[in-house]
Amino acid sequence: MKISYDSEIDALYIRLVEGVHQCRTLRLNEEIALNIGANETLVGIEILDAKEVLGGGVLPKVVLENISFA
Repeated sequence: MKISYDSEIDALYIRLVEGVHQCRTLRLNEEIALNIGANETLVGIEILDAKEVLGGGVLPKVVLENISFA
């Protein structure tokens, strides 16, 4: 998984599946879109106006819980 943020446009992208995928986009609302790949696999999540949508004006802290780096 990879999380990237573009501060110029205040957009956050969470890539759940690595590699190049043919995707269709499912818009949940004006700010949030899901990229759906083959076999209905969720490939990524795009969040526009990320500071407002996620953190009330600031980017929230990312916390990883129960993650094993084996």
